[in-house]
Amino acid sequence: MFDGLQGISHIVLFRLGVSEVTVGGVGGAVFVLFMFMATAWIVGTMLKRLRYRTEPGNAALYIAEKVLSYGLVIVGVIAGLSALGIDLTSLAVFAGGLGIGLGLGLQGIIKEFVSGLTLVFDRAVQIGDYVEMHDGTRGVVQEIGPRATRVRNNDNVYLLIPNSKLIENTMINWTRRGETRRIHVPFQVAIGADKERVRECVLAAAREVPFTLPDTDTHRSQVWLVGYGDSALKFELIVWPTLEAVKRPKAMNAAYTWAIDDALRGAGIEIPYPQRDVRLRAFFGEEGDDALDALNLRASKHAAPQAPSTSVNDAADDLLRPELEPDVENPPPPAHQQKS
Repeated sequence: MFDGLQGISHIVLFRLGVSEVTVGGVGGAVFVLFMFMATAWIVGTMLKRLRYRTEPGNAALYIAEKVLSYGLVIVGVIAGLSALGIDLTSLAVFAGGLGIGLGLGLQGIIKEFVSGLTLVFDRAVQIGDYVEMHDGTRGVVQEIGPRATRVRNNDNVYLLIPNSKLIENTMINWTRRGETRRIHVPFQVAIGADKERVRECVLAAAREVPFTLPDTDTHRSQVWLVGYGDSALKFELIVWPTLEAVKRPKAMNAAYTWAIDDALRGAGIEIPYPQRDVRLRAFFGEEGDDALDALNLRASKHAAPQAPSTSVNDAADDLLRPELEPDVENPPPPAHQQKS
């Protein structure tokens, strides 16, 4: 039996130069390649679990995970070719031509792979960072793969961004090195409002928001008067939120805007609305009282007093009130009986 298996294993399938590729060589190559790939998967899985137990964004463990995984696969391919019985030195010319062909046909894949390695070793982007692309795409980096980087936005939607896009285009890393950032929340009040009162009530409201960091020498909540608008004073709330709040910018701005509105209304500070004043200086060459007479806008000296208009609530009550039904049992008397 063993002699038969040995005979089968020595069967030559084809020749590659001076090397003979046998059935046993193919089986050995497949076994070696499988073992290296399985080892790479086990090592990568163990390092990934260790990274998530210690710190999801641990850059050192992530680099070790990627280098060992890719390295074991490459070594497995080389070992598999050796087990196949192929003299690698004799494939130098062939490998050169093959490399040129792969470089032309697979240049996109190779470009993304090299870009991924650059991101891993450059450490400009790490796992857990909140990034924003030039087109407005935002999310938390989940994984830097050989072809694309996986990003999860705040709607729990996973986005695959090619690695080269993170290198070639402008990218904002909002949580670089685990640091928070200062945000600006704009709001407006009516002209004539007490600026000090506005400042005090808005700062008090901002400090009541649970994810506002306490004031320090370098991080302080402030209220700035930044300009004038249409019948309004333009302000900005300057505040330092927690790192987790920075990763959810829309919800964070909505929470501060809500708190500011409640504070202004509670303090009786007016929020401006668009207003327009129209002044008519001349009408068909007439001015002053003559223009008013031409427009029939001069008030009469003996104008009859206007009856008070019905309020909106009263009108609604009238519409909702049921009509009075006629008294069928006691109908009104005829007209000739009412005169008596």
